Parts: sequence; C-alpha cells; structure tokens
Amino acid sequence: MDRRELAGFLRSRRERIAPADVGLPAGPRRRTPGLRREEVAQLAFISTEYYTRLEQARAPHPSREVLAQLARALRLSDAERDHLHHLAGTPPGPPPGPSREVRQSIVDLLRRLPEAAAIVVSATYEVIAWNDLAAALMEDFSVLSRRDRNLLRRAFLGPHRNGRRLYGVSDADEFARTAAQQLRAAAARYPDDPEVTGLVSELLSGSDEFARLWAAHDVAARPTLCKTFAHALVGPVSVNCDVLDIADRDQRVVIYTAAPGSPSEEALRLLSVVGTQRMEVPG
Repeated sequence: MDRRELAGFLRSRRERIAPADVGLPAGPRRRTPGLRREEVAQLAFISTEYYTRLEQARAPHPSREVLAQLARALRLSDAERDHLHHLAGTPPGPPPGPSREVRQSIVDLLRRLPEAAAIVVSATYEVIAWNDLAAALMEDFSVLSRRDRNLLRRAFLGPHRNGRRLYGVSDADEFARTAAQQLRAAAARYPDDPEVTGLVSELLSGSDEFARLWAAHDVAARPTLCKTFAHALVGPVSVNCDVLDIADRDQRVVIYTAAPGSPSEEALRLLSVVGTQRMEVPG
C-alpha cells in the first residue's frame, strides 16, 4: 500500500468534483476546490476522521468495501477505480456491471455515418447509442425506456410483427442464439451485477427457448455478415453487418451498410429522409 500516492490521488479526485455534480449546494465561503473532506466521507458512508487520515497518508489499509464506496463517491472511471485499488494494495475485482457510458468519439463516429445505420450495444445487448438512420431502420429508441431498449428482451420476450421478431430480421433465430451465448459470457464477467442476474432470471422464466440455449452453456458465437430487415415502409432492406469491439468498455458498435447501387442502398437513403430520429439517450 502506497499511502502517499493514495492520499494524493484521493485529494486530486475530490478537488475536481463540484458540489452540484453530486447534488450538494455550493454554499458561501467555500475555500477549497471541489468537495470538502466531510462531504466525500458522507457520500462514501465512512467517518470524516477516517477519510481525513486517508488523505493525510496515516490511515490503515482500506477494505474492498470502503474502496468501492470511495470510487462511487468520487465518480471514478473504471481505470481510476482499478488504480485506486492498486494504490491501496488490493487488486481490483471484476467491474460492478457493464458500462453504459459511450465515449464522445464513438457518438461522433455514429453521427458521421449518414449512409450507414449504426448502434452501440452494451455487454447485455442494451442499445445505448444510435444514429438517425438506425432509428429509422429499427425503431425510435429515444422514446423507449432502458428496459425496452434491450435487444435480448426484444428477441425472446418482445412483440412479434406479422409472426416475425426483432424487426423482422432474416437471422433472428441465429441472433437469439448468439446473444444468449454472449450473455452467458457477460454473466461470468459481472457475477455480482443485479441488472445482469435479473435479466438472466427474467429470460429464463419468460422464454423456454432461452432456457434451452442457456442450459447448453455455449459461449462461442459466429459473426453474422449480412441480414435483411423487413421494414414496414420501404420493404426488405439487405445490409452487411460489421461489429467493432470497444474493449475497454465491453461494448460493441454494430454498423449496417447496403451494397453500393443496390435497391437496399436506395431504401436506406429514403429512410434517412423520411424516418430520422434523435440519437440522445435519456436517463
């Protein structure tokens, strides 16, 4: 445990957080930048005396629970959380849950793909970012709750249109198998996350198909290179499907493009004009 480095790191993270960032009033005569020590202690559910000793490099070894509470109170990123654990001499455990924070550069990338439909999905297949054309091709994700933006729920529990599920894609069954396999791998990476375990339980109880796939314990998945959407307005739209991994956040960018000069390319151009939606993720 490097007490001096730990103290300096905690102080630097505390000083960068404004009271308003954590719902606290700024108040008069605030001489220190960021939060006060007692405010961090309150947010982390530890005593002010103990936190003060941590910043003075005089405290005993903090427990994993205290480190987790400090990481939440100081709004640390995954990399900062791991660094905090290493400074405290305690190797970091698994991340508490799949990241839903999409890097701004990825959001900008989606917006710069006007001729491609693109989404970002989390490790549990929640759609966490999308561009206008994806909203037009699939659905307006901006009006859905977080729960309803999950493609696993959509595939196994969601509404079927004209007897076809998941936007009428041609590979819906293959997608369901692949998604179930990747969810099993995600469940192993995030064993203590209540959203992951809750999703698995919900799918097991609500879908016999998912229960059969889950019981197979498969984790390998073959990529789907092309698929066809059955769109209500423009008819079938055949697209190539490319997936880019964002390893540090356990996310994937899914990009759908049509062959140049094909009827599907014209269909996507039509959708970009008549069916665009906003991309922002509420909540």
